This record gives sequence, structure tokens and C-alpha cells, in this order.
Amino acid sequence: MADQFADSANNVIIEEVNKGLNPGMIVLLVVASFLLLFFVGNYALYVYAQKTLPPKKKKPVSKKKLKREKLKQGVSAPGE
Repeated sequence: MADQFADSANNVIIEEVNKGLNPGMIVLLVVASFLLLFFVGNYALYVYAQKTLPPKKKKPVSKKKLKREKLKQGVSAPGE
């Protein structure tokens, strides 16, 4: 639908109104939707992994470190 205006010399000016989405807006919506989908998918995978994967195993403590800890705590003989 065109809008009609008259200027000071009574010339009729017709302005075409572009009804539709701007191409920049389409690109912005597509990129935003992909980002949203990416973050939602990552969150879903994170929640799934937390529920199903077993907890991480701790690294075994070396015998040297155990001896050092016992000496620091004041344990005198290893057989006691």
C-alpha cells in the first residue's frame, strides 16, 4: 500500500512502504537462534553427562607422600 503526500507546490508524492523483513534482521534472527540452540544443547548434554557418567577417580597417592604425611602428623613407627 502506497502513502500519498502533497508538497508545497501541490505535487503528489507517492512513497512505497516496504512491508517485509529486512535481510539484516533475517540474518540476525538466524544467528541468534543458532546460538540459543547451541547453548541449550550444551546444557542438555552437560546435565545428561552429570547424571550418567560415573564420578572421576582420584589419582592414587604415592608411597613417598604417604610417608611424608605420616611424619608430619607425628606417627613414629610404620607398624603401629
